[in-house]
Amino acid sequence: MRRLSGLGILGAVACATLATTAHAQTGSITGTITTTAKGLAPVRVTIDQKVCGHELPDHAIVVDGQGRLANAVVVLTGVKPFDSQALAQGKRLATDVTITNDKCAFAPRVQIVRPNANVKTTSKDAVLHTTHAQTDSGRTLFNVALPIPGLTITKPIGAAGNVRLVCNTHPWMRGWMVVTDNAAAISAADGRFALDNIPPGTYELRIWHESLKSAPQKITVTAGKPTDLSVPMK
Repeated sequence: MRRLSGLGILGAVACATLATTAHAQTGSITGTITTTAKGLAPVRVTIDQKVCGHELPDHAIVVDGQGRLANAVVVLTGVKPFDSQALAQGKRLATDVTITNDKCAFAPRVQIVRPNANVKTTSKDAVLHTTHAQTDSGRTLFNVALPIPGLTITKPIGAAGNVRLVCNTHPWMRGWMVVTDNAAAISAADGRFALDNIPPGTYELRIWHESLKSAPQKITVTAGKPTDLSVPMK
C-alpha cells in the first residue's frame, strides 16, 4: 500500500476540511414530484418483433401507485452544479453522457447534459437503429445510424435547451436530454430528487417533464438545512 507523505496527508486533510466547510455553508433542496395522471397503455410493436417483442411499456409517464412521478427534471436557475469532492477540488462535474439503444428503447429515457458535452450513442440490439437528436424547434443536431451492436459514435450536443431523441426505424422510440449548466436533478422511481451544496438564497425552481407541466416555484435555501418540497404536475 502506498504511504502518503506528510505534505500529502496535509493536502488530503485540507481538501476534506474545505468540503466539510463548504457543505456547512450551503443548503440542500429535496422533494417529491407527484401527479394524478396515470401510466399509459403499452406501445404496440409493428416491426423487428423478434428483437423488440410484440409490445413495450410506454415510459412517457412513469408513475407509481402513490402518484409519485419518475423522469421529471428539476432545474435550479442561476446555480452551477458541484458535488462535494469536485467542490473541494474546484472542478465542475463531468460532461460526457451515453445514449444506449437497448431492446428498442433509448436508455436512459431522460438525461441531464451540460452544454457542449460529448454525447456517445451506441446499441445493444441486432437491428438497425438511428439516434436522431432534435431541438424543440425541430432542428436536427445529429442523426447517426447504428446498424450493428457495439458500434459507438460520439457527437457534440451544443447549447442549452431540450433535445428530443427519435429512431427513424422504430417510430415509438423516444428519449430526452435536458441541456443546462444549472444545478439539476431527475426524479427517481419514487418521485424523489435532491440538489446538494446550494448557496443560501432565493431561487426559481423549474420542473420539466415530457408529457406533464408544472409552474415554476420560488424557494429559499438556508445554510445547513434541507428545503423539502412536494411538487405536483398536471
